[in-house]
Amino acid sequence: MRLLETMGGWLAFLERGPVVLQLLLVLGLPMLMVLIQPALARRVWRRLKPRALALAAQALAMVLLVVLGQPYGLVGLGLAALAAWMALDGLHDVLLARGVPAPQVHELDTRLLKPLVLLLVGLGLVGQLDNLQDLALISLRDLLGVPVNLGQLASSALILYLLSMGSGPPATWLAWVLQRGLGFTDGSRRAVALMIRYAVVGVGILWALDHIGFNRTAILTVAGGLSVGLGFGIKEVFSNFVSGIWLLFEGSVRPGEVLFIDGDPCEVRSLGLRAATLWRDRDNAELVIPNQTFFTATTTSFTRTDRMRRCQVQVGVAYRHDPREVVALLEGVAQGVERVLATPAPRATVLSFGEVSITYGLAFWVANPMTGGGVGSELRTAIWECFREHGIEIPLPPLGDPGP
Repeated sequence: MRLLETMGGWLAFLERGPVVLQLLLVLGLPMLMVLIQPALARRVWRRLKPRALALAAQALAMVLLVVLGQPYGLVGLGLAALAAWMALDGLHDVLLARGVPAPQVHELDTRLLKPLVLLLVGLGLVGQLDNLQDLALISLRDLLGVPVNLGQLASSALILYLLSMGSGPPATWLAWVLQRGLGFTDGSRRAVALMIRYAVVGVGILWALDHIGFNRTAILTVAGGLSVGLGFGIKEVFSNFVSGIWLLFEGSVRPGEVLFIDGDPCEVRSLGLRAATLWRDRDNAELVIPNQTFFTATTTSFTRTDRMRRCQVQVGVAYRHDPREVVALLEGVAQGVERVLATPAPRATVLSFGEVSITYGLAFWVANPMTGGGVGSELRTAIWECFREHGIEIPLPPLGDPGP
């Protein structure tokens, strides 16, 4: 209640002339610069950017307020926020130029750096309206019988957020150092990085509980509730979590590996703690498969030891043609298709004798297991053209009895 009353008192600042003037400068100048930037860029400098123009305009407004002896706290805060945002954009480009993967840069930018800038700007704005130390002492409701004030809750939440979002790069670096020293696999390195990260977050949770002032009885109560939840409500989630850690250590399922799922080859895009994300080429679909599935069902991998895949096409040929001639033609056709590997060499065989035709199988190898279907289509087209040139007949199946 006291916090709401304090926030309601902040509205009285809007009645002050200097505050209204600063708000107009902070909010109005960037919008004005964005509107006039195209015209200025055509006449003054083609590479002129709206953010740089807004930054210069706010800096000029701040200098003007200082000269006139007017308050400039809000304008200075807006100037600092815009400068920090532009610095983050520059850092983003530098990291990409140095070869840091774009997904990691995006995650660092959107989950840690930009939220941190927004938080600091928010604290600065509140500091302009009130005393942060007085706000931190505002008492909130009791949590598990422990009185908690706003400062304790906010600082604990901030530390936990920073640890969960910012511990990724240090944990990855430490796991890389351990890998160089101990020589374990890349899958084990990713698992070690995740375990380090979760250990850091766990220590942070214990610190936050101690900082707030939870007693041991309250912590045991929470732990008991979690154990009941694991037993009844989130057993599958916990099982997938443990399975994900084990898969990372074992390395049996790795990003980039091609697995045979529901009759289709699928490429593993990412392996998370709850589920693996696989990409299916034929319809550009992403499959999300729980980690424990890989422990309870048989999975065929095309890239466990290498990426070559053996494929086969079948064709029926009339009995009047010499099987040796047909086998030689099939192998020659396969050798002429660009994406069919020369080694191991394609091999044609006689599979069975049907009612009107002999069934031949042509086995071939491809370098990329995801292209087996496309290469098979190219090979069937080439076989049809070759048979037409050499007069090889592909007979139609016998028609059924038309009936009376």
